Amino acid sequence: MKRVAAYCRVSTDKDDQANSFESQQRYFREYIERHPDMELQEIYADEGISGTSTRKRKRFNAMIRAAKEGKIDLIVTKGVSRFARNTVDTLQYTRELKAIGIGVFFMNDGINTLEPDAELRLSIMASIAQEESRKTSSRVKWGQTRRMEQGVVFGGSLLGYDVVGGKMTVNSEGAAVVREIFRKYTDERKGAPTIAKELRDAGVLSSTGKCLWSAATVIKILKNEKYCGDLVQKKTYTPDFLTHSKKYNHGQEEKVILRDHHEPIIDRDTFEWVQRELNRRHTEAQSSGHGNRYPLSGKIKCGCCGSSFQARKRHYKEKDGYWKVWRCGKATAEGKARVNANGEPVGCDVGRQLREDVAQDILKRSVQAVQLDADAITANLTRIVEDVLKSSQDDGSGEKRRIERELEAAKDKKMAAMDAFLERTISKEDFQFVNERCDREIAACQDRLAAIEQRQKLDTEGKTVKRDVRAAIRAIVNGEHADEAFYGWLLDHMTVHADGRVEVYLALLPTHWTYVLGGIADYEAKMVSHYDSSVPISVSKPLTSAYGMA
Repeated sequence: MKRVAAYCRVSTDKDDQANSFESQQRYFREYIERHPDMELQEIYADEGISGTSTRKRKRFNAMIRAAKEGKIDLIVTKGVSRFARNTVDTLQYTRELKAIGIGVFFMNDGINTLEPDAELRLSIMASIAQEESRKTSSRVKWGQTRRMEQGVVFGGSLLGYDVVGGKMTVNSEGAAVVREIFRKYTDERKGAPTIAKELRDAGVLSSTGKCLWSAATVIKILKNEKYCGDLVQKKTYTPDFLTHSKKYNHGQEEKVILRDHHEPIIDRDTFEWVQRELNRRHTEAQSSGHGNRYPLSGKIKCGCCGSSFQARKRHYKEKDGYWKVWRCGKATAEGKARVNANGEPVGCDVGRQLREDVAQDILKRSVQAVQLDADAITANLTRIVEDVLKSSQDDGSGEKRRIERELEAAKDKKMAAMDAFLERTISKEDFQFVNERCDREIAACQDRLAAIEQRQKLDTEGKTVKRDVRAAIRAIVNGEHADEAFYGWLLDHMTVHADGRVEVYLALLPTHWTYVLGGIADYEAKMVSHYDSSVPISVSKPLTSAYGMA
């Protein structure tokens, strides 16, 4: 008895397709019952799933697993298009199954993959099925675009609007939230982070029914043209009909834009003012350097909630100027840890601010605590650099001769073109074309020769160059020219705890250092522990000064 599995699929869940879906399963049961040498193992069916990819077809994948586990001897399906509309998938799976002695029988096409000529016939049928999918995809996209131009909305509901049957209607409850967001931004001149915090504190629910407001969510609402009555569709597009993956449309396809398409929630003058204000604030933030990535950005973590610390400026009270501090991003955005009106936990209790100069100081202490064999490193790096310089000089003479030959050949071609033009064997246009090309080749060769001559001036065997290279490398190894970016590159991450402990983890090292920080008036950084006692550590004296951790 052959243990037979049947596979069927319909690509939509419409009523007529659903009836076909049931009839397919009934047909397979009756077919297997008519064959006494067959025993039904199971019917695997995917409903409402596209056949261009097997990634989301759970029952199909379950059938393949069962076959590889030895539970199936034969798979039957109505046709190649029901099995897969992707030629690669069809051949891949049938080959894998054939390798373990399991055949796939395509009933309508009369193909059994265990037969000698099956793969050739299957390739042809699978290619036809894939091309049919491509044509269907093109027809569907064309039809969707025409419906978009007629005003039909493709997409789900959003805050302030319900989308049913391709039409948008105002949702009064959500519209009130949208108006409040715009009012806070325009009348109260509040920023997106402040608005998001106030919405969370008030327990206001978003369109998803959750109280998960962020600055990015508020900005997205402020920029959404739907709230002034306009509709822009095809903001995303599908470049590959096989993978169905979507990408943002940055001009690859023409968008469908309809002005005054539906009832607005925000008047157009207010909406346009908000767009200008958003652009102004964004431009000012860029010109002031806000948002630029600092050497420690993303590397200082909160020991309580795990959020990244964010850089903030704190101004002096009695004189001009400011200093930079790092603070927990969640605490900055949401305040202290508590439960909001919807019973959801928000905020963080790590209210400490780590000053930039303090963070850099303990980072440098940790780097300096790692004992390195500076002499050995300097010697090795010097040897490598000198070998590179020497090899460059050695290769230069041969390269120079080759370029000189190319230069002479370009000059000869230029003279030959001139002679041909004077003898009227080529036209003026042809001569100009050849002449300009030869001039470009000559200029390029001359530039390359000049570079080689400059490189050959280096006396890599001289004592002066050796001494200069060695001195420069030693300075780098000893950290004499290291800046904040250099130390930031060495840092893996730094964790700040509520009790004043700061743990420093350097990149690629199995150890970490823990410092205890005091208050503002009396800053002290003391190394109190580390992981691996086999790593040589040198502890410097505690530093005391008038800056520290708030």
